[in-house]
Amino acid sequence: MTDPVVEFALENLKQVALLLYNSDFKRGVEDQVDPLYKEVRLIKSVLEDPELKHSDNEYTREIARQIRDLAYKGEDAIDTFLVDTAMQKERRFLSRMFHKFFDPPNLQPVAKTIESIKIEVNRIYNNKRLRIEAGESSNQSSPSQRRRLSEEENVIGFDEEANVVVSRLTDITKSLLEVVAVVGMGGLGKTTLVKMVYFNSAIKAHFSVRVWVSVSHEYNRKEVLCAILGSLRQPCDQISKMNEEMIIEEICTDLKDQRYLIVLDNVWTPNAWSDLKKALPNQDCGSKILLATRITEVALLANPDTPPHHLRFLNDDESFALLCTKVFGKQSCPSDLVELGKTIAKECDGLPLAIVVISNHLLKIDKIPHWWRKVAKSVGSYVARDPRECLDVLALSYHYLSDHLKKCFLYFAAFPRDLTIHAQQLVMLWVAEEELIQQNGQECVEDLAEEKLEDLVKHKMILVVKKGANGSTKTCRLQGTMHDMCLRETKHERSLQVINQNLQEPNLSGSSHYHRRVSVHSRFMNVAQSKHYGRHIHSLLCFASEERELPGDHTSSIHESYKLLRVLHMSSMKFPHFPVKITQFLLLKYISINGNIEVLPTCISRLWRLRALVIKTTSRHLDIQVDIWNLPQLRHLDTNAQTTFTNKEPFVQENIQTMSTISPDSCTILARTPNLKKLGIRGELAVLMEVEKNANFFDNLAKLDKLEKLKLLSDTFPRFPFQGELTSLPPLDKFPPRMNKLTLSDTFLEWKHMPTLYMLPNLEVLKLKANAFKGCLWKLEGVFHKLIYLHIEKMDLADWKASGHHFPKLEHVVVKDCDKLNAIPHGLADAPALQTITLHHTPSAIASARLIQEKKQVPQQHDMKSNRFELRINPLE
Repeated sequence: MTDPVVEFALENLKQVALLLYNSDFKRGVEDQVDPLYKEVRLIKSVLEDPELKHSDNEYTREIARQIRDLAYKGEDAIDTFLVDTAMQKERRFLSRMFHKFFDPPNLQPVAKTIESIKIEVNRIYNNKRLRIEAGESSNQSSPSQRRRLSEEENVIGFDEEANVVVSRLTDITKSLLEVVAVVGMGGLGKTTLVKMVYFNSAIKAHFSVRVWVSVSHEYNRKEVLCAILGSLRQPCDQISKMNEEMIIEEICTDLKDQRYLIVLDNVWTPNAWSDLKKALPNQDCGSKILLATRITEVALLANPDTPPHHLRFLNDDESFALLCTKVFGKQSCPSDLVELGKTIAKECDGLPLAIVVISNHLLKIDKIPHWWRKVAKSVGSYVARDPRECLDVLALSYHYLSDHLKKCFLYFAAFPRDLTIHAQQLVMLWVAEEELIQQNGQECVEDLAEEKLEDLVKHKMILVVKKGANGSTKTCRLQGTMHDMCLRETKHERSLQVINQNLQEPNLSGSSHYHRRVSVHSRFMNVAQSKHYGRHIHSLLCFASEERELPGDHTSSIHESYKLLRVLHMSSMKFPHFPVKITQFLLLKYISINGNIEVLPTCISRLWRLRALVIKTTSRHLDIQVDIWNLPQLRHLDTNAQTTFTNKEPFVQENIQTMSTISPDSCTILARTPNLKKLGIRGELAVLMEVEKNANFFDNLAKLDKLEKLKLLSDTFPRFPFQGELTSLPPLDKFPPRMNKLTLSDTFLEWKHMPTLYMLPNLEVLKLKANAFKGCLWKLEGVFHKLIYLHIEKMDLADWKASGHHFPKLEHVVVKDCDKLNAIPHGLADAPALQTITLHHTPSAIASARLIQEKKQVPQQHDMKSNRFELRINPLE
C-alpha cells in the first residue's frame, strides 16, 4: 500500500505543475517539475519497505518516523513553493497595470532540498539495515500471550448476556450446524462470557462433546486443527506429525454422530472459519460453533443469516460493583470511599479490563479518601501505567488495521475524550486531510470516507452513539480507554500536538517537530498568542471547553504562524464577522467557524483549493458575496442561516455536493450544480411555488438528478410561522427523481396533500418536523412503498389511522412532542419490517405503543424478526 505522506507530496507536485502550466510561468517549468517528481518517488520506494511499515522493533519504527519527517520536510518545501508561486501570480496580475514584470518561479531551491532529503533518507535507511542484520531485534512478548485479568474470572453484569447466548446454543429448532458469534471490542470480556457459557450446566448437559480453541491474531490453520484434535483425544506427538488432510479426517471421525460445541475464541480473520468448517461434520443433530471476535465482518461471514451477539459495556452500577468486588471482595465499600469509587469506576467508561486494572492499583494503596481522590483525578494515567495490562491489549485491534485505516483511527485523538462526534463533520475533515482518504478513479471521496468510518465501527474501534435514518453512523465517539490508547499511538507517530490545560507551552522543537496537526482543548487565546508554532502545521482544530469571541488581532497572529494551513476548525470560538485574514492561507481546504457572521466576502475566492466551508452563525441571514463558481474544488457549503447569493455567474460547478438553507429566490443557481446531493431551502417557501410564465423556482429542483436529501424549511420571521402556510405541494414530476430523504418544517400543509408524498418513487426517509402538516386527522389512503423511517414532531395530530399494508418496508417510527396524539395505529403491529417505535413526550400514545410491542414480541414461525422489536419511551414513565 502506498505511504499516504509521500503520495500526498506527489499529489502536491502535480498541483504545482497544474498551477504553473496554467499560468504565464509555463515556459521553462516542465524541465524542473518532472525530475523533482522522480526524486520524491525514490523516497516513496524506501518507505514501501515492509520492514519499515510493519515492524514491532522500536528502533525500526523510529527510523520510519525519521524518514517520514524528512518526507514532510520535502512536502513543506513543495507547499511553500506552491504558496509563493500563487501569491506571485496574484502580484503579477495586479502589476500589469503598472507595466511591471516578474521572472518565472525557480524550482531549483526546492530541487536541492529534495536532493538533500533523498541523501539523508538513504543514509538512515542503510544504517538501519546494518543494525538489523547485526541481529538487533525486539524480545517483547505479544499481549495476547499474557494473562488478561478481566478474562479469567466471572464479571458482574454478564449473567443476562450468558443466558442469551446459552439460549441460542441450545435452540432445538435449529438442528444443522450453526455459528453463534459474540462480538465486542478488546477488554470487554468476550473470553469471560464464552467461558461462562462453556461451563454452564445446561451447555454441559446439551452437548456430548465440547472443545475450546484459542485462535489468536497470528492465525495458523494447522495449529488450530491440531488443537481441536488434541482436545478430542489425548495429546501426543503423532498429531503434530500428521498433515492437514489427515487431521481433518480424524476430526470428522471423532465428531461423527455427536452433538458437539466448539468454541473458537479470539478469531481475527474470516479465513479461520472458512478453513475450519471443512473439518466439522454438518449433521442434523444441533451442533454449534461459538465464535468470539473483535471484528463484526468475521462474525457476519461465519453466519450471514443470524446477527451476532454484540457484547455491551457495563453500566455505572455494574462498573462500581465490579470495582468493589475486586478491591474489597465480599466486604462492602466504606462509606467515605463510595462516591470516589463511583467516580473512578465511571471514568473506566464501562470497560471491564480497565476496571480490573485500576482495581489492582487500588489494592496497592491505602484505602483512604486522600489516595483515592488522587486516582479519581487521573484514572486514565493510572490505567496506562503498565501498558501490558490494558492498552497493549486494545492496541492489538489497532495494529490489525490497514495503514490508511490506522491513520483514520488516529485522527480521533484530535477530539477531546468522551466528545460525541458528528459523522458528517468527520467525513469532511478526512476529505480535507487528503493523506487519509485516497481517491481511486471516479469513486466519490465522501463515500470512501464513510466506508472507512463504517470499517472502524465493524472493527469495534469506535462506538456508534446514534444511527441515521438509513442505518449509517450519525454520531460516534471513542470509548475512554480506547481514546487513551489512541493518544499513545499518536504520540508514537508524532503527527498530532494536543494542547490542554496541563500543557502550557507545546514542544515543537527538535527531532519531533513535524506535528502536522494541533488540537486545542484549552483556551485558544494562549495558542493564538504563542510564538512557538512552526509553519509546518497543516491542521488547526479548536475544541476549547468554553466558547468566547475571538478578536480580530488574534486572527492576524494565527496567519503569521500557519502559512501552510489546510484545515481550520474553530468550533468553540465566536467571530464577530468572517475573519478576512484567513484568506491568506492559500492552501486551506476546510474552514469551520462560528459567530455572528452576516457576509461571506469575495476574497474567499482566493482559496482555490477550498473543499468545505462550514459557517454556523447567530444571524438569520447570510449574504454570500463570494463567487463559488471560482472555487473549483468546493464540495460542501454548510450553513444554518438563510443564504442569499449575490453573485450568480452563469458557470457550472460540478463538484459541489452540499448546499444547506439557501433562500428560495436563490434557487435559480441550482441549474448549475448538476451533482448536488444534499440541499436545504429556508425562507418564504411560497415563493418557490409562485408560477410566473408557466414556471416557478421549484422547477429548478427537477433538474437535480443526483439529489438525494432535501429539506424545505419555512421561515417567515418576523411574521408568525403559520403565515407561511403552503397551499399545495409541487406536482410529482417536479421533485428530484432520486430523492430518498425529505424533511418538511413549518409548511402547515393539509393532510389531503399527503398523496403526493406517497407517490415519490424512492422516498425512504420522511421527517415531518414542527407544523409540517396541520389538522387533527390523518387517514392514510395510499402506500409508502419504500419508506423505512418516519418522524412526526410537534403537530396537532390527534387521530392517526393506518395499517401495516400502508408501510410494507417501514422499520422505524419516531413521534416527538405530539401531546394531542391519542394512539399509534394498532395496525402498525402488522407492518412486517417494523423494528422500533420511539416516543418523546407523547404520553397519550404510550398505551397503544405497548400493545403493538406485545403483539410484535409474540414468536411467529414465519417471521424470524418478530422478536427484535423495541419500544423506546422518553422520558421513562
